[in-house]
Formats: sequence, structure tokens, C-alpha cells
Amino acid sequence: MKLNIFKILIILPLIVYSCKGNKASQQQEEQTKKEDTVKMATTLAFNPAELPEEPVFDILTTIGTIRIKLYKETPLHRDNFVKLASERFFDGILFHRVIKGFMIQAGDPLTKDSANVARYGTGGPGYTIPAEILKQFKHKKGALAAARRGDAGNPKRESSGSQFYLVEDAAACAQLDGDYTIFGETIYGIETIDVIAAQPTNHSDRPLIDVKIISVTPVAQAAPAK
Repeated sequence: MKLNIFKILIILPLIVYSCKGNKASQQQEEQTKKEDTVKMATTLAFNPAELPEEPVFDILTTIGTIRIKLYKETPLHRDNFVKLASERFFDGILFHRVIKGFMIQAGDPLTKDSANVARYGTGGPGYTIPAEILKQFKHKKGALAAARRGDAGNPKRESSGSQFYLVEDAAACAQLDGDYTIFGETIYGIETIDVIAAQPTNHSDRPLIDVKIISVTPVAQAAPAK
């Protein structure tokens, strides 16, 4: 009996110590999370949580500004674009595929480094987005849509995680209706799309002079009238 009591007395302090250790560990984890949150808040270009349901962004390029509105009806694509923009993912990316009378395409992070030129058009954030193809959205001039792999290797028509295109010619792009996710539209700067589309290109449809995205930032919007 005395031996058992002695064992209990030895074990009990160890249990108490372990609990204190766990509590200290939890406090450390909570502190680390708080620090990470603060760090993220200071590194993000803006707070996604503060944006309206249909956010408006200015895509500032080396040629001009394109102002776009994202649709609430395509929340997966909207939220992903907002996330990437807040992380400054698009800053420094090129319009790597430009076809006059059709569309202009950007969003490949590989284009930030000219050493990757042979791979332009193949890059992304490492994931795809489920299709949100809606009949009410057509490839009108200035429409913002997600690029994707072809049907053969992508039967669900999932979108690229970051590559997008802007329609320059609605008639030529009408054939894409129902096949690609359209998640926004241009509300200002259509002429900038035209200027980019008119740039001389090489055999890979890449502009001979780099057309770069400088930044993608949200535009302050007035509150709707009550």
C-alpha cells in the first residue's frame, strides 16, 4: 500500500507538469496565430473581407487601366480573384497571349521571369477552380473569363487558378459561350483592351514589347441608395 501511494505521489507532479506544459504550448500556439494574422494584415494589399458582394478592381497595366466588376453569381471565381489580388499575385505578370480581333490573356506567374519564356501559358497557383458556367453571361466585349485546359484533359471544364482573358471582339468569342466561366466584365477602359490587342506579336501570340500588369487594386464604391 505504501508503495502504491509513493507511486501516486511521483506520478501526480508529472501530470500537473504535463498539464502546465500543454497550457503553455496552447498559449504559444495562440500567440503565433495572432502574430501570423497581424503579419498577414500588414502584407496583404487590402482586406478581402471589406469588399462588397460585387467588387470592382482596377487592373493597372503599362499601357493603361482596365476597370472590372466581378459577378456575385460566380463566387468561387470572384473569391479566388480577390484572394490573389490581395496577395499581389498579379503584380508583374505579363499579357502573354494577345490575339487582335479575339482576346487578351494574362495571369501566368511564370511570365514574371523571362527565363521561363518557353513555358509561358502553362503556369498557375497550383490548383484549378470548379466551373461556374452560367447561360446568362456571354462573351460580350470586355467580358472577363477564366482560361482553362481543353475538354480532353479537363472534362469538367475546371478553370485555371489564375489565368484569365478579356474579350476584345464579341463576335469572334461568341463560339466560347457555354464552354468557359465568365466571372466579370469591364466597366471602364475598353480602349485599353483594344490597344493591348493591337500590339505586334510573335508566332506564339506574345507581344513583342512586354505588356505588364503593375497592380490589381479594389476601387472604393459608394454605398447603394436605400
